[in-house]
Amino acid sequence: MHEVAALAGVSIKTVSRVINRQPTVSPDIATRVQHAIQLLNYRPNVAAISLRRADHKTSTIGLLLEDVANPFSSALHRGVEDTAARYGMLVFAGSSDEDPIRAKHVIEAFVSHRVDGLIVMPASPDHDGLLVDQQRQGKPVILVDRKVDFLDTDSVTVNNRAGALEAVRHLAAHGHRRIAFLGDARSIWTAQERHAGYCEGLAALGIPYDPELVRQDFPTVEMAEGATLDLLASARPPTALFTAQNLITLGAVQALRQRGLQHRVALLGFDDVTLGDLLDPAISAVAQDPRVLGRTGAELLFARLAGDRGPSKHVVVPTRMVVRGSGEIAAP
Repeated sequence: MHEVAALAGVSIKTVSRVINRQPTVSPDIATRVQHAIQLLNYRPNVAAISLRRADHKTSTIGLLLEDVANPFSSALHRGVEDTAARYGMLVFAGSSDEDPIRAKHVIEAFVSHRVDGLIVMPASPDHDGLLVDQQRQGKPVILVDRKVDFLDTDSVTVNNRAGALEAVRHLAAHGHRRIAFLGDARSIWTAQERHAGYCEGLAALGIPYDPELVRQDFPTVEMAEGATLDLLASARPPTALFTAQNLITLGAVQALRQRGLQHRVALLGFDDVTLGDLLDPAISAVAQDPRVLGRTGAELLFARLAGDRGPSKHVVVPTRMVVRGSGEIAAP
């Protein structure tokens, strides 16, 4: 920093202000300092800076997702990352694989790296007290996609129940009354909400709930495919499928194509599917925007890091119906 300051003709404090993006430096001086930094190939030691700072901030945040390989999680990650970049923050990301023990280890790793805050997609409603402990120590925690009832903290979700109810209404509008539900693990808050919306949709339309049409707890595409094949082979098969998660939708598509029923059995998914518009028929969906979820969660976190001490907020991001063909196949 001494060398950068000497080359730019400024004080060390001015170099520090430029590095920390403080607005008190004039644009001309900031440009001179940045030019000196580039010429000298100077790189700040973030660990050393955090030790010297009075608040010990590291300019990093931790992001816990279900699975970074899932397109939904990847898009949410990008929303967080794009927002963090505007604040000069780095994002550490990890996967829980819906395993509370793995989730605990990932969060502990974030904490050991002294992240300034956490954005978490909870792995279980019975999440241990680790997040509560972090809150008590002053570290902000934001929940995305899911809620945890006992944790009083900011969260951002979509209206899963309303989206599922809309899906049932949409299928019923095309004559369907035998509407199957294929859902994620029942321990997951979003799966519970979507199943509840499915039930409410049936009740509102006067369609009896048939447990034979409900299949849940499918963590993989292959298991969803098997469950769909089982439904299609039953004595009274469904005329429509409501698949309540993107990977489950892919399993259902494979099953329908395997049986040659993709143009006879309606399919409507919750979560859009990558390249779903290129299939025949194209996949209809109750779509949510994971990037918006990520950006909103990140903005909530950075507001807390900036000193917001107001009551916790729950932000609901709207869903939208994407009509492409598979959800509009009429009942026989």
